[in-house]
Amino acid sequence: MQLYTPLEIDNIQQDIPYLLEVMEWVKTFLARPHPDLGRSGAVCPFVPHSLKSNSIRLAVIRAKNLQPQQVEDIVKNYRDTFLEIEPQDREDGINKAFLLIFPDLDLDDAATLIDSIQQKLKPFFVEEGLMIGEFHKRTETRGLHNQDFYPLRSPIPLIAIRFMVEADLPFLMNANNLDLRVKYLEAYLQRFEKNMKDKIRLNTAYQALAVAREKMTILNSTNLISEKQVKMNFSCPFLHQH
Repeated sequence: MQLYTPLEIDNIQQDIPYLLEVMEWVKTFLARPHPDLGRSGAVCPFVPHSLKSNSIRLAVIRAKNLQPQQVEDIVKNYRDTFLEIEPQDREDGINKAFLLIFPDLDLDDAATLIDSIQQKLKPFFVEEGLMIGEFHKRTETRGLHNQDFYPLRSPIPLIAIRFMVEADLPFLMNANNLDLRVKYLEAYLQRFEKNMKDKIRLNTAYQALAVAREKMTILNSTNLISEKQVKMNFSCPFLHQH
């Protein structure tokens, strides 16, 4: 039995329009094929199963008067909640997803805040075997099979949380930061290397990790040489004479 206070009822009434709008977008866009997608099937192949299994949970977050750090803390807490609620097993929970809706953000604030939070918190999610996605009207994230298609554009800004899957490899090996790329690929292989079904994808992950580590070694060596050169220049007084 669920009991509601008058304030809770008021809050629910305010949230319902946004919950309904996002669910309509999930059903009519994410769960269906699109002519510009570049492949067959739904825009998000897991959404039809998530809807059928009733595995999607939504929350409305009023972020207008919150500082970015406060919003980050809220999203981190939802990460912990995601891991705690059933199903906790990754195979059984493959269709489990959280959609955190931010209806109070205007277009400019959404593009800035949602993207920055996703980028900043992604390492904390990946290390737990999770993925975090940014959705809003101005996102520039392009489709894997059609660079002119933008699958993460949503009517209301939101952040999505779900378990990592094998097909997420392209989103982990494209990190510009080499250190993060190594960490992402290590986390990916830790989750899937023993039971990965797609051996070609497994080899791709191993190769990407090896390349990233090699680049890291070269970069670190170059930086070390540069640091030694700077120290030598400062320690030699003759180099500073005019």
